[in-house]
Amino acid sequence: MRVAWRDHQAPALTDRPAGASRATRVKQAGAVAGVAAILFFCYWRQSQSVPVTSDGAGNVLQAWDMLHGNLLLRHWWVSDVSFYTTELPQYMLIEFLFGLGAQVVHVAGAMTYTLLVLLAALLAKGRAQGRAGLARALLAGGIMLAPQLNATAILLLSPDHTGTSVPLLVIWLLIDGVSPGGRTRKPPGTARSQGGSPPPRTPLGPRTPLALVPVLVGVGFLWTMLADSDVLLTGIVPLVLVCAWRACPGLIRGERPAPRWYELILAAAAAAAGVAGSLAPRVISSLGGYRESHVGTDTDFSHLQHNAWVTFQALPDLLGANVFATPTTPVLEYVFVTLHLAGVIVVIWALGIAARRFFRFDELIVPVFAVAIVFNLAAYLVSPHARDLEGAREIAAILPLSAVLAGRTLGMRIFGQRAPGQRAKTWFAPVLAVVAAGYLGALGYGAAQAAVPPANEPLATWLMMHRLSDGLAGYWLADSTTVDTRGRVVVSAVTLGNGGRLVPYQWETDDANYNPSRHDANFVVTDGPDSLPGLQQAAVLAFGHPRRTYHTDGYTVMVWNTNLLTKLG
Repeated sequence: MRVAWRDHQAPALTDRPAGASRATRVKQAGAVAGVAAILFFCYWRQSQSVPVTSDGAGNVLQAWDMLHGNLLLRHWWVSDVSFYTTELPQYMLIEFLFGLGAQVVHVAGAMTYTLLVLLAALLAKGRAQGRAGLARALLAGGIMLAPQLNATAILLLSPDHTGTSVPLLVIWLLIDGVSPGGRTRKPPGTARSQGGSPPPRTPLGPRTPLALVPVLVGVGFLWTMLADSDVLLTGIVPLVLVCAWRACPGLIRGERPAPRWYELILAAAAAAAGVAGSLAPRVISSLGGYRESHVGTDTDFSHLQHNAWVTFQALPDLLGANVFATPTTPVLEYVFVTLHLAGVIVVIWALGIAARRFFRFDELIVPVFAVAIVFNLAAYLVSPHARDLEGAREIAAILPLSAVLAGRTLGMRIFGQRAPGQRAKTWFAPVLAVVAAGYLGALGYGAAQAAVPPANEPLATWLMMHRLSDGLAGYWLADSTTVDTRGRVVVSAVTLGNGGRLVPYQWETDDANYNPSRHDANFVVTDGPDSLPGLQQAAVLAFGHPRRTYHTDGYTVMVWNTNLLTKLG
């Protein structure tokens, strides 16, 4: 007899003494805290294997300015993503505890990814209890457990859309606590109360009005949109489309009461948050706050074949299974990467189940997450970001979305108990043990990587030794050097404008640093890793020949006896 697994069901709850339940919760909380501490340490160590660059350093300086009272980031040009309500408050907290420095990026990256793993496991578990809940959580957390080394800069370093998934998963924990029909899901076997249906409950407590949930969902999406508009593709648009699609058949048939009104209200709240969030940066700018720098996002189908190849690698890269990446230790890393292919297979399997049973899921989260994954991959395919794998940061949310989807649809199939009469697969347990050992080994291997210094630490040390405290450089040398000196040296970014003139670079920079009444810049760094081409010639053309020129550790430092900001375009 064929056994049909129903992953969305959970075993019936049983009554337990209050004391035993409280003791169990304390033990569970202690176990989760211990796991979180171990994961944080491993991710922090792996994050240190990649140097902090000006991308992360710019966010460190913005948070430092906010911590010292500039909450609207007046005079600041941020990038095309502000991270204003996500990573920047997190950076402020870390800087309050540890001060200004490159270590902020590593601590924040490890903290963010640890939260993502735990939130993904919790969301995959849902309201399932016992073995069913544990199976879901283990599968979701296991898929995310060990990031591949070449994806460290995307997942464990500077803010690159990865952290945007943290509030997204929190929003879904709130949504998932209420069933699509407006009632909290009841585990099978739980008897209904006499006299009709039980009153609806929310994850915030039985006395919380159900109508408050869509309001909080809208606020959550608005809060996230203010930091990163990527949440449109990862959360808002998929939720609106799926809710509308599920509700339309009942509305057309004129069923009474019309089904899924609660989902339509959720969709409306999300859509309103999307519109308001797209306008919020303009409002902040009009109030004198930060200004966003915009980049081109036009699609270019002439590179579609190349983009398809990069997109084909992007999903395995995020899942730790990019066999096309060049490893530093070929044999060992290839073993870990090959074992991570199991995660790719599971995610593709879960997507297939979600597509096949799209209209039959009671859980709203499954079809929404499936649509979000497909939308993100499709958008990445035709975007200019798919030129190389570094652009995979734009779709980093696919990792937690895929993990949760796999946990919800396949948790019990992979880790679950056999049904009565079903024969055990003798090969499955050893294979599962080998894969699990590989994931744990990859986690430890990442943590064992040697720490590297920040990208421009030699330059920062040299400038402090020679008492040079204010100057100019290309973007990749500027903010990074400022943070490496803990703010004792201010290096502001410049670029080449019309006619080759030097002008301030309006990307992750503070306009106040170019004010000659506040700063006295007297040097320009023209060489070094990732230096701005043509900067040396442009500096001589703008400021004349320098009084002194130094060559140190591959850098060229030109010094004048005048304030260069007075001659800057």
